Amino acid sequence: MKVILYMAMTANGLIAKEDDDVWFVSKNSWKSFEKLMKKCGNMIIGRRTYEISVKDGTFPYSCFNVVMTKQKIENKWGDKVVFTNKKPEEVLRFLKKKGFKTAFIGGGGTLNASFMKEGLVDEIYLDVEPVVLGKGIRLFADSDFEAKLRFIEIKKLSKNEVQLHYKVVKQLFRHKQN
Repeated sequence: MKVILYMAMTANGLIAKEDDDVWFVSKNSWKSFEKLMKKCGNMIIGRRTYEISVKDGTFPYSCFNVVMTKQKIENKWGDKVVFTNKKPEEVLRFLKKKGFKTAFIGGGGTLNASFMKEGLVDEIYLDVEPVVLGKGIRLFADSDFEAKLRFIEIKKLSKNEVQLHYKVVKQLFRHKQN
C-alpha cells in the first residue's frame, strides 16, 4: 500500500501555532489537499487534528476517516469514521483490507512522526506558505528517525506558495532501535 503524507507548513517547518491555529494555510493549499484526499478515498489523522476539525466543522471529511487515538471517543458518524488505538502498520493493514490502495496521512506532528519512525511513508507533499512563526507545532514531533528524500517535483500553488513533492528513499531510512 502506498502511503502519502500531506501537510501545509510555514517556511520554517511549523504546521500550526501552539494553540493549533492554522490561519496561514491558503485556500489553494486546502483545495490541493482535498483533491488528493478524495483521490485516495481516506484520511488518517490524530486525536488533536480530529478535535480541531470537529470544532471548525470540517469533520468528518468527504472520505473514509481514521482517527488514531488512545482515548475512547464515541463514534457519532457511523461507517465513514473509525477511531482506533492500533499502531500505524495495523492501520495500514486495516485500510488495505477495506480495499484502499493508497493511505493519506493528514496530521499532526505526532502522527506524522509515528508513521515516519516506522518507515511507512512513501511520498511527502509539503505546501510551503509564505509565513514564519516563532513558536508552533513542528511537521514532525521529536522522534528518533532519519529519512532521505528524493525530489519529485515542485508546483507553484500561487504567486507566493509552492508545493514540494518528495519520495521517501526506503533503503536510506534509519531509526534508532531501543
